[in-house]
Amino acid sequence: MAQTQMALDSLDFDATVALAAKVAPHVDILEIGTPCIKHNGIELLKTLRAKFPNNKILVDLKTMDAGFYEAEPFYKAGADICTVLGTADIGTIKGVIDVANKYGKMAQVDLINVKDKKARTLEVAKLGAHIIGVHTGLDQQAAGQTPFGDLAMVTGLKTGAKVSVAGGVKAATAAQVVEAGADIVVAGAAIYGAADPAASAAEITGIVHAGNTSAGGMKWLPWVIIAGAVLLGLYLLNGGSADQAVEATDPAMEQVGETMDEAGAAVTEAVDAAQE
Repeated sequence: MAQTQMALDSLDFDATVALAAKVAPHVDILEIGTPCIKHNGIELLKTLRAKFPNNKILVDLKTMDAGFYEAEPFYKAGADICTVLGTADIGTIKGVIDVANKYGKMAQVDLINVKDKKARTLEVAKLGAHIIGVHTGLDQQAAGQTPFGDLAMVTGLKTGAKVSVAGGVKAATAAQVVEAGADIVVAGAAIYGAADPAASAAEITGIVHAGNTSAGGMKWLPWVIIAGAVLLGLYLLNGGSADQAVEATDPAMEQVGETMDEAGAAVTEAVDAAQE
């Protein structure tokens, strides 16, 4: 099931905690952004961990060296995920993965500015990377880049690692990101820049969670319809009556109805979440 992640990028300690209090009930993961953790330090992590026990917390360290040594204090302090740069030495990446495993947590490899993203994704997946981060940075976004091409490539590799997507994601594109195979949808400015951050977070999460249901059902819906048509044809070709054919295909049609009901319920849930 895809999850939402909110990037906390302010340098102000109190403002960050206040914003987290607004959005925490409406997102799955709270991210302490790189500028934020650099400026405020590990005490901010400890504060957020104590205040929001029901959310996972990602610390965007973007580690480039001394992976195990740098990440360990943050896992000890309550981080669920720490990031390491995909451009780092493979030994550095392995260090963060190893220390994540030591504490039963997760390591995310950030592909920002990696030249050969396919090769590095396959390499770190073999090491046991828990999450691959498809990340279009702020400067890259300003130049008109989006994460969708890289997302398609990474999800197509089917490494078994979760895939996180960050880079200008908003309500209008959240469903597209989930449909493309993202496990974690990261939103920053779309939430903290909104007039009502809590409402924006609820809207995006509603879309992402609804996308899980509709995408899961719709993937196999065409096959159910095809199977029903094949059964109908076989019955008629073998001399069966139309009534017998309809009776035989009833289970398949019932499954179609259930899927449509699930999709409708998911849309209703998304609308309700956005209105709260």
